[in-house]
Amino acid sequence: MKKYLIVLLVIIVVAVGITTYLLLNKEKELPNKGETLVQETKTIQVNEVTRSVFYAPQYVAISKGFFEEEGLNIELTTGQGADKVMTAVIAGQSDIGFAGPEASIYIYNEGKENYTQVFAQMTQRDGSFLVSRDKTDDFSWQDLKGKTVIPGRKGGVPYMTFEYVLKQNGIDPQKDLVLDDSISFDLMAGAFAGGNAEYVTLFEPTASMTESAGAGYIVASVGEAAGEIPYTAYFATKNYIEENPNIIQGFTNAIYKGQKWVKEHTSAEIAEVIKDFFPDTDLEMLTASVQSYMDIDAWSDTPVLKEKSFNLLQTVMKEAGELEKEADYTKVINNSFAEKAIETIK
Repeated sequence: MKKYLIVLLVIIVVAVGITTYLLLNKEKELPNKGETLVQETKTIQVNEVTRSVFYAPQYVAISKGFFEEEGLNIELTTGQGADKVMTAVIAGQSDIGFAGPEASIYIYNEGKENYTQVFAQMTQRDGSFLVSRDKTDDFSWQDLKGKTVIPGRKGGVPYMTFEYVLKQNGIDPQKDLVLDDSISFDLMAGAFAGGNAEYVTLFEPTASMTESAGAGYIVASVGEAAGEIPYTAYFATKNYIEENPNIIQGFTNAIYKGQKWVKEHTSAEIAEVIKDFFPDTDLEMLTASVQSYMDIDAWSDTPVLKEKSFNLLQTVMKEAGELEKEADYTKVINNSFAEKAIETIK
């Protein structure tokens, strides 16, 4: 009898042990099924410069779960201006900023010890379209002479790129027209509709929505006229990058997956995936907006920001009178995460 009691006790102990093990590991997948263990998800605060179809690869990466695959949850806010995005990152209110690389150049040249580094490029052209109050069938950049244009904030990439295009077309930005930089980025479309200028530069889908409302007509792509330039990229403080390399790598991996996905799908397919980010835009207009950016090859193939492109950006900044001293490419740009993403993601 005693022998049977001992055996029974052993069986109970083993059963309790197995049950406890299963409960403690209920969220894990069995390795022999070829699946990975569930990882802790990290929430990342990302501050984007504006909400635009121009950033479709980012919204694709969120919607398709590419960040979740890297163990990241993205909380996205819209700063409405590169200066506001940078302020949030420097103040620690946002982990990662998404704006023009010029913001990081300014911060580096200020001599800050904990300056920001760009670790992934998203777009390779200006994303704004020139909208005219009057319909024209044969637009020429010379049409802007004597007119008032709303081009964005002075010192920002949209403003500087627009000036660059004007100069390339023989127009003096200081003498031949009026550039009204007094209107904040998020109010530009409204100010134009209210009659403040003959032209305005707008991102999609705002440009198409303005045209659809009968308030103006898209006449040119600033990005197509300007050529390749590192226009929008992700950055974080040097300290944050050094302390969170796995987060930065996972984030870059997700962005690269988004870049690859948009290169392999149609405008209609992309629009369907990102439509929840643009609830006020109908699907047909959203598809047309995506196609507009595909037509000018707006999105970078990879997250790497090349030195040649960085030098062109600084040339544009110098010609605009916004840069006295060139920043060190090797200090401001950190391509190590982008290069690893390309190497590991096929």
